[in-house]
Amino acid sequence: MISKILIANRGEIACRIIRTAKKMGIATVAVYSDADADALHVRQADEAVHIGPAPSSQSYIVIDRILEAIKKTGADAVHPGYGFLSENAVFAQALEKQGVAFIGPPVGAIQAMGDKITSKKLAAEAGVSTVPGHMGLIADAEEAVKIAGEIGYPVMIKASAGGGGKGMRIAWNDGEAREGFQSSKNEAKASFGDDRIFIEKFVTQPRHIEIQVLGDTHGTVLYLGERECSIQRRNQKVIEEAPSPFLDEKTRRAMGEQAVALSKAVGYHSAGTVEFIVDGDRNFYFLEMNTRLQVEHPVTELITGIDLVEQMIRVAAGEKLPFGQNDVHLNGWAIESRLYAEDPYRNFLPSIGRLTRYRPPKEGAHADGTIVRNDTGVFEGGEISMYYDPMVAKLCTWAPDRLTAIDAMSAALDDFEVEGIGHNLPFLSAVMQHDRFRAGRITTAFIVEEFPDGFHGVEPDPASAQKLVAVAALVHQALQSRAAQISGTIGNHRRVIGKDWVVTFAGQEHAVTLNASADGAYVELSDGNAFAVAGDWTPGRSHATFNVGGTAMGVKIDLSGTAIRLRWRGIDVRAHVRSPRVAELARLMPKKEPPDTSKMLLCPMPGVITAVAVTQGETVEAGQTLATVEAMKMENILRAERRGVVKRVAVAAGASLAVDELIMEFE
Repeated sequence: MISKILIANRGEIACRIIRTAKKMGIATVAVYSDADADALHVRQADEAVHIGPAPSSQSYIVIDRILEAIKKTGADAVHPGYGFLSENAVFAQALEKQGVAFIGPPVGAIQAMGDKITSKKLAAEAGVSTVPGHMGLIADAEEAVKIAGEIGYPVMIKASAGGGGKGMRIAWNDGEAREGFQSSKNEAKASFGDDRIFIEKFVTQPRHIEIQVLGDTHGTVLYLGERECSIQRRNQKVIEEAPSPFLDEKTRRAMGEQAVALSKAVGYHSAGTVEFIVDGDRNFYFLEMNTRLQVEHPVTELITGIDLVEQMIRVAAGEKLPFGQNDVHLNGWAIESRLYAEDPYRNFLPSIGRLTRYRPPKEGAHADGTIVRNDTGVFEGGEISMYYDPMVAKLCTWAPDRLTAIDAMSAALDDFEVEGIGHNLPFLSAVMQHDRFRAGRITTAFIVEEFPDGFHGVEPDPASAQKLVAVAALVHQALQSRAAQISGTIGNHRRVIGKDWVVTFAGQEHAVTLNASADGAYVELSDGNAFAVAGDWTPGRSHATFNVGGTAMGVKIDLSGTAIRLRWRGIDVRAHVRSPRVAELARLMPKKEPPDTSKMLLCPMPGVITAVAVTQGETVEAGQTLATVEAMKMENILRAERRGVVKRVAVAAGASLAVDELIMEFE
């Protein structure tokens, strides 16, 4: 059996592998860059080796650095996780020469299926239905435009060695094909060290459904059901679930058997994933095979009870799979939400900084029969770096059925506290409450179609607003009670707490009467509705559980000046609770207008300016490229919103900017 595993990765997947290795009694070695010296995976491993500067191109994907760490620690196996070197055949060959076990597929399978162009050719030769496209190498942007025109727009421009949404662009016309080709090449080169690009037809209204395969070195290959990965943004998966709400058993079996046949054709062993595009009639088309562990593997583990990392380790050690296809059963439903360090209110641009608060929901089995799991690689006080992928954690829930799993996810998101960075928790909550998602009517265009103008928060419906009014009133009551206890009795007069208040948020006023009791309060609203309200909040706490009229609510609470900030189910409001007279006076106060930045181009995220496309005095047109910012391995092109003249360019290519730092001004 393997005795020591070096994990050639970082973050949550490194922590995930360490967890299983410890369960199996196997020692672990972490590798880390300058930026990760204090990272969680370094703390959790038995040993840790420094491998270079922060950029992954100088550390995590430098094969010689990994080989040196193996030699130094005496590791007899390497798990590559996903990304970085996980699908690098040269790396796998180097390990083979050193006599070190690669916890992954054989080199031949990586070469055959890890390369998107080669895998599509092999699939076509095997009679597998594939999406129409050009599988040859593309020399330049003009050739890309020509090929795209022949295939017919829209087309998908993809990096041959890509993954995780990197190096992918959708083009709907010649201009977008030309620009997308260059951006894809740049991202592919930076992320994978391989800038080869191919183009295929983009199937509109598709579902992205993938099959998990698992094989051993004795000829057995199984499929472990499917995962629905259609909730995507910019080709990056956001929410996954298993099984798919769309597939029937006949289609599931057909996709699984095809995935197994393809795996056997290339002599595959270990864990892998065959990805398909599925149309509305359940016709499916092979996209690619990922010869590694997938980010979303936890949902498969939750519905099958199989630890995929453990099986990968055992297969690498030469063991046979301990079960057959007939032993694989799909039990219940699992949902995964990816928590990203990105600002949903700024078009999901990357966010970096220190986690001033990081408190996940309680993991494990809950009293209602649901399960919560959180795979993470961060901790409170740790820093989110600009050098790596923005994923902070993968929050998963399991339940006997889909809607219960979704509701469990909603509650878990409510209980997840993250401060110090921009993050997508409010957006994830909004999706969980969306009628179309709950009904399972989803495609890869879901986010674009349902949030066409971006995400601007969730507006509370009348019922939710009234519940939050009751919560705000109870919080205010607790604050008033504390103030009365502090002030005590002055002379013969004790401070009296009123019953009538006006709660204001989201532009609405709600007159309430609050009658306090030993275990909470009874809140009456001006429209006649009333709630019994109870909660465990005390001043100083940032999260509390309330029961409002029989509804359990996990609410995040912050005191901001005279306001009470409440966050729940993607709703984010600042409530003011005032006496009727103070509320009357507050209506007369002038509103403070925000500063005018309409003539400035501000950096939308922390990052590096990789290109400035205009000069001082130049006239620009609406939609024209102004500058390019790179952050977290992604290129972001900044465009002019309207026609104008550049008054001043404040930065040059290579500059590192903070969020809202000036790039250029306009006349």
